[in-house]
Formats: sequence, C-alpha cells, structure tokens
Amino acid sequence: MMRLLATTAALALLAFGPAHAQQGSNDPELRLAVARDYDANLGALFDDFHRNPELSGMEVRTSGIMAAQLTALGYDVTTGVGGTGVVAVLRNGDGPTVMIRADMDGLPLREQSGLANASTVRQTDSDGVEKPVMHACGHDVHITALIGTARQMMARRADWSGTLVLIAQPAEERIFGARAMVQDGLYSRFPKPDYALAFHVSADMASGLVDVPLGITSSSSDSIDIAVHGVGTHGAYPHKGVDPIVVASAIVMNLQTLPSRSINPLEGAIVTVGAIHGGIKHNIISDRVDMQLTVRADNPETRTALLDGIDRVSRGTALALGVPEDRLPTVVRSTESTPPTINDAATAARVRAAIGGAMGADRLVDMPRTGMGAEDFAYFVTPESGVKGVYFSVGGTPADQVAAAPGHHSPLFRIDPRPSVTTGVEAMVVSARALMPKG
Repeated sequence: MMRLLATTAALALLAFGPAHAQQGSNDPELRLAVARDYDANLGALFDDFHRNPELSGMEVRTSGIMAAQLTALGYDVTTGVGGTGVVAVLRNGDGPTVMIRADMDGLPLREQSGLANASTVRQTDSDGVEKPVMHACGHDVHITALIGTARQMMARRADWSGTLVLIAQPAEERIFGARAMVQDGLYSRFPKPDYALAFHVSADMASGLVDVPLGITSSSSDSIDIAVHGVGTHGAYPHKGVDPIVVASAIVMNLQTLPSRSINPLEGAIVTVGAIHGGIKHNIISDRVDMQLTVRADNPETRTALLDGIDRVSRGTALALGVPEDRLPTVVRSTESTPPTINDAATAARVRAAIGGAMGADRLVDMPRTGMGAEDFAYFVTPESGVKGVYFSVGGTPADQVAAAPGHHSPLFRIDPRPSVTTGVEAMVVSARALMPKG
C-alpha cells in the first residue's frame, strides 16, 4: 500500500541544497526529550483529552486547558478567537513567522473502541440535542502534540529565529472553525505567518512514519441543501399534481452526469446525495422533498463547475418534468464549506528534506490518496493570503494492525497515542526550525 522513499531527502537536497536538507539534524537529543515529555506530561494530557471530547464550536473545556498549558510555558496567549480558538505567540528575534495549527473538536459518536479511557461524555449540541461525543478522528493527538511542540520550541530558542504562532482551532469537523478564526482577525490581530504547518494522524498508516505530499492533500467540500417543490395530490390521481419524489429522483440521477460528463475525467469530482426526505403517507403525493448533498473537488475550477452545475441540473430537471416556474427547486449552499488544501510544493520539499535529515529517510513514505476527504486548514493558506502551507500525515497504528484498523469517524476508531504524539511533535519541531533557521 505504501512505498518507502529512501531517496526523498536526497531529492530535496538536490532541489534546495545542503543547508535546507540538514536543517534540524543537529539535535540528537530531540527524540529523547520528546519521549521523556510524553512520559512526564503528554501521556496524561492525551488521556484527559480522549476521555473528555467536545463538539464543534463548543470546545470550552479543551480550549481552557490549551490556554493554561501554553501560558504556563511562557507564550503570549489569547482566547476566544473565532469562538473557542486559542492563539499563542512566541517572538524569538528576527526571521520568518511560522504558524502551527491543531484542531480540537470531537464527533457526535458513542465510543465503542473498548479502550480503558473510552469517552462516556454526552453534550448538548448547538441545536439543543444531547449527543454522545468521541474523539474519532485523532484531534486529541493533534492538540497534545501542539503542547509538546510548544515545550520543545521554547526549550530550543537558541536554535531558531523568528516568530512562532500556535493555534488551537475549533470546529474542523464542521469546517467552519478555520474561517471563523480568520474572520476574527487571526492575520491582523496577530503576526501574519509566512508559513503555516499542520499534521493529521492517520489510522491507515504505520506508527512512526510521516507523509509530506508536495501538492494536494485534501479536496474541497461543500454542503448543499435542495428543496424540491411539487404540487400535492392523491396518489391515485398523479396527473392532477406534480410528484416531487419523481422530480427529486430524476435530479439525483442527473446530478451524476456532472462528474461523469461535465468534468475532465482526470480531475477528482464527486456529487453525493447523502439524504433525501419526502412524503407522509402511502397514497398521498406530497408537495416537497428535501435533499442534502456533499460536493468534492480537487481544484477551484472544478468546484465552481460542480456547484453551478447543481443549480442548472436542478432547475432544468424540474422544468422538464412540469414543475411550475414559481415552484422550481431551491438550492442553498451551506457555509460549512472549504476549498481544497494544496501544499506549497517548494515549502513541502523543504519540510520533507528536514524530516528525512533529522528523523531518517526511512521514516518518510508516499501514501496514495484513497478518497476525497476535506480539511479546513485550506482557509489559512488560500492563494490570496500569500501564506505557504504544508499539511502532512503521521502514522497512528502499529504496522501489523494497519490492514484491520477501523477508519476515521468510526465508533471503533483507536490510535496508538505514544508513537503518534511523539512522532508528531518531533516532525513539527524539525519542520518549524527548518523554516526559521538561526542566522
């Protein structure tokens, strides 16, 4: 499934020269220091986060812990950014500004992992509905590693120069947290980064390994709601109305022509109808059907084509099936959306070379994309922002268990925390120092 890239560091060395390739390799004590920190501090912190997850936008306890930990380490900390977001700043002389992001939120799932520290938490969501909550995507790893990274960067201030910005971000699972932080002045109230870094722990990748793509890492995601209107009547007299269930069914099928016939087949594109609700009784033709869609794309042009196509297909299908002009489908694009996440190739190569030089080229892998998952880190590194982003993956499952590992967002999800957190910290410290070299 994966191919070890023993030549990765060498390729980056050719591209960027010895100085970049060897950044971070002059601290043989880093791995030992991170391991000691896990045993003394981070292990208990991870356990607490895993037992006490919080839903998107409601990470009050989690953000409080993050703020307290970062303040105790000596960072200048601000809370309440974009809701429950936390921003910590460390100025360490002249040089670039590097931002490191970790997401905090859990998912509305009842944990069935069988772990001793499995979550039993329930929380009332923003709609007033009480739900079970679980860290089923590894965000507990991310925030634990952010504290570990903060400690190591503070302890090694003599080895780098510049400004470090650490952020604990809310609501990644509902893909509005990053945008909320940006809209709340992340890049105007605080030092604007030259570079932004983040990682995600991966259940389908062996512990201790790191994957740093040079291009796209995650697709765009848009949630679409379509209200299909009809003309209600008796089920025995369909000719006296316009059946919205038939119209909705036709729209579902016609939407599949967008990725298959309107988009270059070499481009990633998905239109999935995830929910459809309509009707109240066997013999009644209703007057409305509600549909919920998710739309994925790998570049902005394809994303726009799909979204505009949904408007066109919905309207055209309804007209073809006799829906009156004043009752055509209502298509609403949700604010829970994100562009694709695309690494800056040159910066990613620097990061990959630094990790290979410091941690060993055998720790680097090139994992193929297996789906079109989304990630709102994209809002921090949009082309118009000018911020160069690198989003990488860290393995989270023992090598002999990868084939059978439950997927992310599963109630069975589990991560081997010690190697996940320690690898994440080590890789992030090496990467940040490579982008902020001393002198």
